[in-house]
Amino acid sequence: MTRTCFLLAAAAATFAVSGIAQEAGPYKVLKSAKVGGEGGWDYIYADADGRRIYIPRGAVREAAATETTPAVAAVPARVTIFNLDTLEPAGQIAGVGGNGAVVDSKSGHGFTSDHPKVSMFDTKTLTLIKSIDVGTAVPDGIYFDAFNERVYVFSHPTKDATVIDAKDGTVLGTIDLGGVPEQGVADGKGMLYVVMQDAVGSVTAVDVKTMKAVGHYSFVDKGGCNGLALDAKNGILFAACGRSGNPPTQPAQPTMVIMSAADGKILTTLPLAGSSDGAVFNPATMEAFSTHGNGTMTIVKENSPTSFVVEQNLNTMNGARTVTLDAKTGHIFTMAQERGPAPTPPPAGGRGGQGPVIPGSFTIMMVGK
Repeated sequence: MTRTCFLLAAAAATFAVSGIAQEAGPYKVLKSAKVGGEGGWDYIYADADGRRIYIPRGAVREAAATETTPAVAAVPARVTIFNLDTLEPAGQIAGVGGNGAVVDSKSGHGFTSDHPKVSMFDTKTLTLIKSIDVGTAVPDGIYFDAFNERVYVFSHPTKDATVIDAKDGTVLGTIDLGGVPEQGVADGKGMLYVVMQDAVGSVTAVDVKTMKAVGHYSFVDKGGCNGLALDAKNGILFAACGRSGNPPTQPAQPTMVIMSAADGKILTTLPLAGSSDGAVFNPATMEAFSTHGNGTMTIVKENSPTSFVVEQNLNTMNGARTVTLDAKTGHIFTMAQERGPAPTPPPAGGRGGQGPVIPGSFTIMMVGK
């Protein structure tokens, strides 16, 4: 995925909420808040108990003006925090960045997958507690499992997960995952599942009590898998993969692979409306959600443990590729920023770069029925 003193963020961001007309299907964008703020971003995290959203933002380097571009002011890395119900700014933690954040409501500790460390903070005072050394790992994805109050931090180059005790920030060890890890999800009973981003995708099943991988479930011909969701009650995994077949001879075909968490048996595959960077499952509605960089969200309905259908493809906002679930309200959250026109592709062919980010355009969206 893309890298990316307590203050009230209201002083630095413009807040606006607007309703967006519903398209065909049960879901629509209920609220859209243009909260602004510059810097890269990746994962978004909903703390259902504390009623907050946590979004780490990357630092921006100062740049002088040119003939074609305005000057850019330096912006430090920070964790931005918003009210989960209203999307209004609720504070920020300066100097703490990273790709993702998680919160342990019981201990009141939060963690970010910072670079090249993990940052631990206090969710009440919104202050940094300490930085945690994770050795040669490069923190990216991050997951909190309430089963044993542990945080799992995933690293691409070392192909492992660093395990941290959420109560005191102690590093308990690492887990060899056997591939390039992205999103993780747990069943609340002692099993953790992590999707691999390799050319041939897979899921690694981990026994968290022994901190050992106990299974590797291949997707056979699916790869570029970033999102993973779980129906814990029925033991069903929903993996969101960006490609299938044999690219570049075949065009990318974004696909959701639905498989048994017990043995990795593939139950079915369904088309996605775009290439995913995140997925979640809502057990209250028996639906899996996948968000895509092309500004779409695919909603898959589990009619039974053997019957699955694409219920809706919802338009959100271009670049809204990661997702989180508020388990109390069933609302889904994603975010994106606006960009100007893309530059002309190179004369020799190939893909051109992205258009410049429009300042102050960073937007959080709440999706629901």
